[in-house]
Amino acid sequence: VRPAAVFTRGFASVTDTAAREPVSKVAEKIVPDPARKVVPESQTSTVKDPQPDKDAKTKTFHIYRWNPDEPTSKPKMQTYTLDLNKTGPMMLDALIRIKNELDPTLTFRRSCREGICGSCAMNIDGVNTLACLCRIPTDTTKESRIYPLPHMYIVKDLVPDMTLFYKQYRSVKPYLQRDTPAPDGREYRQSKEERKKLDGLYECILCACCSTSCPSYWWNQEEYLGPAVLLQSYRWIADSRDEKTAQRQDALNNSMSMYRCHTILNCSRTCPK
Repeated sequence: VRPAAVFTRGFASVTDTAAREPVSKVAEKIVPDPARKVVPESQTSTVKDPQPDKDAKTKTFHIYRWNPDEPTSKPKMQTYTLDLNKTGPMMLDALIRIKNELDPTLTFRRSCREGICGSCAMNIDGVNTLACLCRIPTDTTKESRIYPLPHMYIVKDLVPDMTLFYKQYRSVKPYLQRDTPAPDGREYRQSKEERKKLDGLYECILCACCSTSCPSYWWNQEEYLGPAVLLQSYRWIADSRDEKTAQRQDALNNSMSMYRCHTILNCSRTCPK
């Protein structure tokens, strides 16, 4: 099992010991569970729709595959062909149909199918986005390529390891902090103007599309918080009900937590919200 990431300086400095070891050594530590039933993957490089119609509108999808039960095997691209006339309009519809009808070993995260949970974040045709909000291009002459979010450890296929991302999120203490109780012992109130300052901040669904599209986060992932966590940090700094603004600002005031941002703005281009 890969060691967990730990924080070593402030709440932004992270050291992932596995990241400093050769890939081959990390792979040797991944031992398949003998009690786990392994479903064999398709032995062919191309999997086609089993019953295409005469007037089928076929489209090809190339999907990233990697199986942790075979740690010495290199990642590969598996090709699937679907009839779009039998498939829903979104990329997630295509993935679900592939898993249900063509290849049950294909692994990916998904939940709400409405752009609310952020589970199905992945890189589709070169752009980080949510599969449930990304429409399948209807041009069948162009093939689509689907990868997991970039610069992340992979659990399997399209499933990235979000451990470090969530540790960074937890580090900014994303909850209301107060020393004084509410005046009437009920909820903490704020004016409409104060509440309006949170618009554009609270909508974040922590899908990590922005952070994993950021070159600064790729280079300094162990210490730089990245756009998603920085936005969450500011969300609580801007909240008029919170009483720990100074402490939150002090925690960010170092050379790595916040100041690695070089305004590349990939984050704003890929945010699905």
